[in-house]
Amino acid sequence: MSADSHPTLPPVRLPSDAELARDALAAPLFARAVRLARWAGPDTRVDVGGELVAAQLPEAVALLGLDPADEDSAGYAGQAWRVAVDTGLVDVTEPEEEAEGEAATGPGEEAGPDGEFGTAEPGEDLALVTAGTPGDVLDLWLAALDTVLADAAVPALDDLVDALDAGGEIDFEQLDWNPRREADFLDGVLANLYLLAVAEGGTADGPVPLPVLAASMVVPDDMGDPTDAVLEQVSDAMMRLDDQFRQLEPIGLVEFRPVDEELMAEADDEALAAGPVADEEDVSRYGMVRLTPLGLYGIRARMLEAGIEAPAVGDLAGKGADVLLDAVSYYPEGAAQAEFEHWLADRPVADAVAELLAAARGADPGAPLRRLRCQQALAQAGADAGAQGAAQAEEAVRAVLDDPELGGLARVWLAERGVAGVPAPDGTMVFWLLIDTIAAQLAADGEGDTRELPLLIESLTAHHAGFFDHVWRVEHPATAYVLEAMGRLHPDKKAAKEARKAAFKARSRNP
Repeated sequence: MSADSHPTLPPVRLPSDAELARDALAAPLFARAVRLARWAGPDTRVDVGGELVAAQLPEAVALLGLDPADEDSAGYAGQAWRVAVDTGLVDVTEPEEEAEGEAATGPGEEAGPDGEFGTAEPGEDLALVTAGTPGDVLDLWLAALDTVLADAAVPALDDLVDALDAGGEIDFEQLDWNPRREADFLDGVLANLYLLAVAEGGTADGPVPLPVLAASMVVPDDMGDPTDAVLEQVSDAMMRLDDQFRQLEPIGLVEFRPVDEELMAEADDEALAAGPVADEEDVSRYGMVRLTPLGLYGIRARMLEAGIEAPAVGDLAGKGADVLLDAVSYYPEGAAQAEFEHWLADRPVADAVAELLAAARGADPGAPLRRLRCQQALAQAGADAGAQGAAQAEEAVRAVLDDPELGGLARVWLAERGVAGVPAPDGTMVFWLLIDTIAAQLAADGEGDTRELPLLIESLTAHHAGFFDHVWRVEHPATAYVLEAMGRLHPDKKAAKEARKAAFKARSRNP
């Protein structure tokens, strides 16, 4: 696998489907939808569009245990009903547009255009909540998530009211609302949250300040100090996100601390957009958000549906060692270790070690990094298998001691375990392993992404007399490439010059 073909996203670590399904069932909005689905029956009346008629909302509010005095309770009940309908937990039959006769309506009931109501009943999918697999429950939750995301992309009620024209119709030109643009904005925000969570050293264990998230969507990457106009855009984006995350939290997608209402009342737009301040408590007043494990699952599912490669730890457990080593070559260190654990878990130690070593062979550009990952995987092989497992792993490693590509790796592995009777490597193998190691580090980290590589190079050259006189003769495909990199990265100017000369010799020997 070449550097430009590796997955663009690091793998996400997710709980089991059973744990995620429990989280889905516990999400307040989804739980309300299930309760309303069980409540639906012959007396349930719906209007055009499948919405509950106004007269039935108080009963739904009471069923859900919401406060009838809270003016938002009817809206919460209506949203839960929409989720139940959209996910198939409830089946509705809408009123016919052209029915003969008129049906009687009670006080406060809204009839359809023909004076009749539609009906509702529990849907077939409701049984999946208790009798289905965890995957069935998660599929229902994903359908509910689609509904909530669509609702969250709709302008706030105040904006809709402000856009009403004299005839009571919404002036969409004044509203400046583009459904696709709004949906794309929200998808972009959630993708950024996902990236922060899965990146090595990211924020999976901590929330992201809302100003930082808003700025990631508004401020150009190459901009220095944001202009006042850009700061105002960040402020507007913050307030949109504050409203949207309030809607997304009940479905279990995010954990969210809203913007402090007192702060909104006290601060002007520029102050709100100023971003994180010195005091951690002050930062939290600007709003904090993070994806839950269920949220990570949901956003990953949407990415996969869109054709984006979004791996998860454990995906490679059933693959061969060749696929494993290629895929994890560009994983962050922690994710690679977790993937190795999954891969090794159900394999006999001797078979796993032999397969890993076989997959590590090769003279292609990706081979050095495969061997480095192989060594890391071998470090875990047999570690939890007791004395017998360790002995089996040792036997498999000893079998490649004379292999020109794997012999050095095998000696390192055996020496780290204090195994007796390991033959010392000859000079050719030592220098070959040094070239292979540096080539792997260059592939893994890149020249500009690590401070450790120049230190490694300096240490190697300092501990091997006449290093450059020997190393340019090494029969390794990456010899010239590594020497050229050493000429750029070596902190000592004299040594760097020697490396460049050695690289020229290596190129001349193998043009």
